[in-house]
Amino acid sequence: MKAIIPVAGAGVRLRPHTYTQPKPLILVAGKPIISFIIDQLVEAGIEEFVFVIGYLGEKIKAYLDTAYPTLNKTFVYQEVRRGLGDAILHTQSIVSEEEEVVILLGDTIVDLDMKDFLSQETSCIAIQKVSDPRQFGVVEKSKDGVIQKVVEKPNIPKSNLAIVGLYKFKEVAQLYQCLSALNEEIDPDAQELHLTNAIMKMIQDGTEIRTYEVQNWYDCGKKDILLETNRVLLQRNVSDVGTRFVFDHSIIIPPVVFGKSCKFSNSIIGPNVTLGDNVTITNSLLSDSILGNYVEIRGAVLSKSVIGNDAVIKGLSQSLNIGDNNEIDFTQ
Repeated sequence: MKAIIPVAGAGVRLRPHTYTQPKPLILVAGKPIISFIIDQLVEAGIEEFVFVIGYLGEKIKAYLDTAYPTLNKTFVYQEVRRGLGDAILHTQSIVSEEEEVVILLGDTIVDLDMKDFLSQETSCIAIQKVSDPRQFGVVEKSKDGVIQKVVEKPNIPKSNLAIVGLYKFKEVAQLYQCLSALNEEIDPDAQELHLTNAIMKMIQDGTEIRTYEVQNWYDCGKKDILLETNRVLLQRNVSDVGTRFVFDHSIIIPPVVFGKSCKFSNSIIGPNVTLGDNVTITNSLLSDSILGNYVEIRGAVLSKSVIGNDAVIKGLSQSLNIGDNNEIDFTQ
């Protein structure tokens, strides 16, 4: 079974960070989002990966080649973003001969028994109940879990069961046939090719597709959700770093994860903080935040902040959402 990981999106909801950094490479609980996805699938037995790249795709490829040099991986380029269905259709020549395929979005972390999900006898879609289904693909199902209808972002939802971005298909050839047929029917310059429409076509053709409810789902597309995901994942692996390491007149309140060559002085850091490499924090208080690589914080009080790479913050008490290569100076 191959895994398809679409990572061609522009991540507009996480700007300014995604102007220079692909969303799947943003740090959460000490490692990029995409690493949680790959590690989970590898642990479940997946050995072959197909990554659909596009926007800033060279950065994703460079990271994967460095972090996973032995991973059996293929890269497919989606030049124009025309929806998830179009991304999957780009993999047809590589995947269509497979007996089964799993698809997991490259910015989504899900809590479930992945081995159990992959072992289901029928095709299945992972779902979770949400308060506002209008922004998601939504399924309507029978009492025994068979999907009867799939709708992409309905204005008036008849169900609160949202698709979380994880799919397993046993009818792989039929999936690509439906995608190809739908692709011929739409205007490529004006319409997206939705995977949900292909799934609905499969259901209308008699294919049985069932739901699989996940325990937790983290769609890391917004700042608040990103920080909440960071907090939850950090607290699952509470570190005793505060008792094992002494920094220059500084206190570390777990859980905190930090990269290589970080320097702290006269500061209190934590809880729920993820730091990249070469971060310098001086005379500051920092909690519930994510900092990228080569960030410098001086004389600041920060909470619930996401700071990109190579940013400098001086003299501030605030919650920030700062992209790469910025300098904010409140001392003048």
